[in-house]
Amino acid sequence: MFGNGTTAARAPRPLTRPRVRAAATALALAGVLAAMAPTAQAAAHDRGTGESRCGGRGVDSRALIRYESGILIKAPLRTIWKLQTDVERWPSWQPPVTTMERLDPGPLRKRSQFRWTTPAPATPATPATTLTITSTVQRLRERECVLWKGPAIGEDLRIDEGVHLWTFRKTEGGVRVHTEETWTGDQVEADVRTATEALGRGLEAWLRDLKATAEASSGGRPH
Repeated sequence: MFGNGTTAARAPRPLTRPRVRAAATALALAGVLAAMAPTAQAAAHDRGTGESRCGGRGVDSRALIRYESGILIKAPLRTIWKLQTDVERWPSWQPPVTTMERLDPGPLRKRSQFRWTTPAPATPATPATTLTITSTVQRLRERECVLWKGPAIGEDLRIDEGVHLWTFRKTEGGVRVHTEETWTGDQVEADVRTATEALGRGLEAWLRDLKATAEASSGGRPH
């Protein structure tokens, strides 16, 4: 760099043998990674297609806050499905669900609504509060999947929209239950890491409670 702000043009220096080898190795590695990328992307896509849709819909693909997990439950599918969709009984087996109210009668179905509350612990940015969640069922396939969404509102804390998907698949030794949820909203997106950790803790506890209750009621028998 010269004092007048111009840059002097320099002839490229010839590569020494070690530098030639390094450059060749880097190019070869780049080629391998490029060749692998479509395969890796396809594999990731394939893993999600079986467990991330219900009636053609899934969680919010644009959401910054996302968590998914799964568990094997050694109980009949009918038992697990009833526990999950009889939402009015959630407080009897899920300690974090403090209240529950169905907003329409009958079995859970598309467009069913329910309002429930759950405590939210304090974070560096928000105080401890109780969230009131109003959920609307978007998709439901009997003993296969259910998807609901809605806002969660507490004192000094708001999640504009949570989208929650559950899928249920019979497998060897029981039923594979998979769950995935996304959150959106300016307040939770201000600290994506903390919000994601809170979401993850909640979903893992839900899976554990569902497994424990279903297996206890069926004696650990998968069918």
